[in-house]
Amino acid sequence: MQKILKKLLQPIEHTQTIRGVTLPDGLEFLQLIVTGPPGAGKTYYINQIRGWPNEGFIDLTTKKWWKNQSLIYRPREVHLGLPFEGIKEAITVFDKEWLEADQLLVLDFDRIKIPPDSRSLFSSDWKHKYVFEFMLPDPKTVLKRRQDRHHEGYFPIDDDLSLEMVNNQTAVYREVALYLHRAGMQVYVREDIGKPPMRIVDTNEKSMPAWLLPQYKRTGIIDSSGSWKRYFFKRKAINWLSITEKQEEIHTPCRLAHDGKTFELRLEDQLLHFHPEIPLGVKKKHIGKNWLIFSPLSCSVKNIVGFSRLRDGQSIVLGRESLLYSKLFDFDKNVANRHLQVTNRNGDLILTPLEQGKRVSIIRTDDQDIRERIEAHRYEALLSMREIYGGPIQMLEPMPALQLVEKATQIIANDSYALKNSKNRAGGIVQIPENLTPVIVGDLHAQVDNLLKILTENYLLECLYANTACLIILGDAVHSEVADEMEDMESSIVMMDLILKLKTMFPDNIFYLRGNHDSFNPELSKNGVPQGLLMRRQLLETRGDEYLLALNRLYDTLPYIAKSASFYACHAAPPMMKTTYQDLIDIHDRSDLINDITTRRVQRQHHLQGYNKKDVKRFRKILDLPKGIPFIVGHTPLDPFGSYWRDVGGIKNHHIIYSGHQEGAEALLLDGTQVIPLEFPAEPVTKLIDRIR
Repeated sequence: MQKILKKLLQPIEHTQTIRGVTLPDGLEFLQLIVTGPPGAGKTYYINQIRGWPNEGFIDLTTKKWWKNQSLIYRPREVHLGLPFEGIKEAITVFDKEWLEADQLLVLDFDRIKIPPDSRSLFSSDWKHKYVFEFMLPDPKTVLKRRQDRHHEGYFPIDDDLSLEMVNNQTAVYREVALYLHRAGMQVYVREDIGKPPMRIVDTNEKSMPAWLLPQYKRTGIIDSSGSWKRYFFKRKAINWLSITEKQEEIHTPCRLAHDGKTFELRLEDQLLHFHPEIPLGVKKKHIGKNWLIFSPLSCSVKNIVGFSRLRDGQSIVLGRESLLYSKLFDFDKNVANRHLQVTNRNGDLILTPLEQGKRVSIIRTDDQDIRERIEAHRYEALLSMREIYGGPIQMLEPMPALQLVEKATQIIANDSYALKNSKNRAGGIVQIPENLTPVIVGDLHAQVDNLLKILTENYLLECLYANTACLIILGDAVHSEVADEMEDMESSIVMMDLILKLKTMFPDNIFYLRGNHDSFNPELSKNGVPQGLLMRRQLLETRGDEYLLALNRLYDTLPYIAKSASFYACHAAPPMMKTTYQDLIDIHDRSDLINDITTRRVQRQHHLQGYNKKDVKRFRKILDLPKGIPFIVGHTPLDPFGSYWRDVGGIKNHHIIYSGHQEGAEALLLDGTQVIPLEFPAEPVTKLIDRIR
């Protein structure tokens, strides 16, 4: 097909020059859609002609894809979702299904939808509304570009890069270009930005297509019904702002395009970093166009600092009036109470200054598109996780697994931060030192990728190495709650292997509190699935009786409570029975106390036997902690959609955290007594780590 298309290309005779780029003379600037394989130079091209910088995604198998919102703003680049035989969903040529296929996938053209012909003057002529330019450079040129950019950062789509891969990706786009042309779409080809546009002249095509002709050479043609619509329905222009490396002040509402690049925003002298959130290894059509807002201190391994996640469709007000943002970003007195409103609309940011006379300015900090690369610190974190685990994240062999659990049990039994019980061993309470910044994770329920995502983001792993942070997991790391995974125990075993590796690597920075699922109790079940029994059975089959006994000893050694002067936490609940501080330290001998702390739930309308405000207050007093500090538990997600709930049950400073959703993880960062939720999107981190060399 590559050779066939090559023979059909002819230079376009009538051309125009727009910002240094040669384009067909008949092309209306706002018709242009640019596509092509990875590394073709699409982004550079769009920036050169000053088109819309944020890329789009079009699934050509979707009904009425030509009405997709990604095509509203033009010119722009789009990635094409294409149908291949044997693959149910449309995919791109850089999705893992295409890259990891055992043999070259074949396009299934029958599933590509083509716009209907226009039947009346006032109906939209969708076939002629857009002009598709296919950027198809020589594969050797593309290979060189992709090899060069790989030195500037880690690009997952460039793993296992070869000339054969680039040839195959280019061939797919050549096939699609020819198919769309033959289907009556307006298509032309360009082999490089510095080369002239080429039209496709297929068999029996003699005349020049009307859309390629200059206006004065067209006869008897009304350009399109869109021209009439623009005449009758004039639209007010949007105040779009292009960010440059020169600082620019904002006085009126403006809109910034989601272009995959970072920028700095200043509120008076207060500096904030805005990063587009780019989950790795996720299909583009499933990625929400969210933004992350950091303080510059977030990049310091001396003290991990939180970030705010601005979701698509969300609007926030930055200023000292918001206690969360004021504490998170350490706003000074020069920042107004309501300084700036920021709205995320389909990835574009609308900035609206709220206080007259208060300065707002922006500047470009990194002109490199980060949508296809991992920043250096994240890449190093993924490498570190592979080194800590000793290879790919998978079930360990029986003997190394046994040695690991025995070593971890010894560390926990002699934990330097655990209060000593009556037997002079580590008791039920861990006293977290004030020099460590706590990050608290709720029930993970075998979602290994969630734990890896939390560890490798926001410099947490670097802070563990620097001994400035600690990770506290509130139990129940095992036993999946996903409907079709409840009987599968492999991910639970991998989760325990990973946590024990972390504990042995960072004995004074990783703390695992026992939950009710950390057991082989045959009565432990979920939706009728006896998960405790199933895990026991699989461990016996894969690792033997000696390992099973060793893991049970580790469970019996785990602490139940973590506390400091700034917070206190356990898996499920405060004790509801009369108890003392020493009883909590000696909790390993008190099955009744263990049952309270690991299984009780908060009192609600349908659960009147649960704990309440008085129980929480009594627990705080037993632990001799001051008023107003947060109490944090897991165990009881209040609904199937959320991950974090505060002031639960009308109890002030009472927080519940759940970290086991497939859609992504949530953790809590404690800055003093301030609880800062950190929300992370889902990523196949296990596979990313496995692919790193």
